[in-house]
Amino acid sequence: MPTTRISIMARLSPWKYASNPLTYGTGSVGTYPRAVQTAFQDFQSQAEGRPDPFSRYTQPRLIDEARAAVASLLNVRTDECVLVKNATTGVNTVLRNLEFQPGDVLVYFDTVYGAVEKALVSLLETTPLQIRKVPYQFPISHDELVARFLATVHAAKDEGLNVRVAVFDTIVSMPGVRFPFERLVAACRAEGVLSCVDGAHGIGQIPLDLGALQPDFFTSNCHKWLYVPRGCAVLYVPRRNQALIRTTLPTSWGFIPASTSPATAASTMRRSAGSKSPFEQLFELVSTTDDTAYLCVPAALKFRAQVCGGEDRIYAYLETLAHEAGDAVAAALGTEVLQEPGLKDGEVSQLRRCALATVRLPIAVAAAAAAGTGARATLLSTQVAEVVGDMQQSLVRDYGTFLPVFAHGGWLWTRLSAQVYLEKSDFEWVGGVLDELCNKVVRKVAVAKE
Repeated sequence: MPTTRISIMARLSPWKYASNPLTYGTGSVGTYPRAVQTAFQDFQSQAEGRPDPFSRYTQPRLIDEARAAVASLLNVRTDECVLVKNATTGVNTVLRNLEFQPGDVLVYFDTVYGAVEKALVSLLETTPLQIRKVPYQFPISHDELVARFLATVHAAKDEGLNVRVAVFDTIVSMPGVRFPFERLVAACRAEGVLSCVDGAHGIGQIPLDLGALQPDFFTSNCHKWLYVPRGCAVLYVPRRNQALIRTTLPTSWGFIPASTSPATAASTMRRSAGSKSPFEQLFELVSTTDDTAYLCVPAALKFRAQVCGGEDRIYAYLETLAHEAGDAVAAALGTEVLQEPGLKDGEVSQLRRCALATVRLPIAVAAAAAAGTGARATLLSTQVAEVVGDMQQSLVRDYGTFLPVFAHGGWLWTRLSAQVYLEKSDFEWVGGVLDELCNKVVRKVAVAKE
């Protein structure tokens, strides 16, 4: 069956939701089909029917099955994968376990996810860690991003500092573009820097072979693109680095005390039956929460294989549709899709090799950006938050859908998310919607100037 027909699922409606499918296509929090919902509800019913047997005996076995399934997808060992609530938790778990010394530096990028940057600020308050941000704004090429990263690392080393770890994305959240994470992992390895990959938008959206890539740490949300209920994320730590991870967040039964810790009952590690490693036991029982989303990984992968036609078919459809979607919306607005500057005919944008497309709106937030570009309106800095809020609220209230709108590089942009239940016609429709909203902004700005 041709790749372009995968979206027949939209007509077969395996997703529960019958309203505008774009509502579930933003890439923000993810959704899942009815088959996975059925499995999810069945696990929850089992948990409530017999809470103690389920939590003590059934759930651990099912979590192991889920870990094995996701490890197979990532091409790594099961004992190198555990499940956590989300990628933010995964990144925080890694960073809170690293014991930073005076002179240690963490390098990260200008478009880091906001919650992760706040975690870095928190680390500054409680550890001797220093941070260095790689400055840039899109559009920019992968070559330039890697070059700026290396320049930042070398500058820190020239100061006599120890660059301990780098944090970077697989796919940036906003603007929604693919990051050169493969090259950055290799650069970290060459520079003796630990690589911590925030793959929040990775698994289920693009092919990932961690066995070949060998990052030092990797985490990715299964609930954004893999069709697993919220919240579920995989945390991959290769065996060579597992000794660095001694506690979960919060610290719980699997805590691995340091050799210098007092030998008290409180610090004794809980041992489960079988031959699981200390790293696996660490995450086996963290706290009393509803972890039934974790158990749905096999059901999600089964759906992707049997209904969607398999991983390769999904990835190909998503990237193709994202290109069509971005081009269609940009044409409707008279703008362009975010990609590397100066691409020649036939050249493939590396930034667009994913299921997200970022399209410029004809609304400037800086007069310099608007000059000679045909901007419909230019906002004052005091207007930006209000206009963004109004546009997003109108999308939900008046059009029954949602798209993130944000400022970057002197303009407003929107992020489109290709999904298997969407088609090009859905984005042609949203192009008209955005055109209407931009015209409303123009009229509002004109009135404010009178």
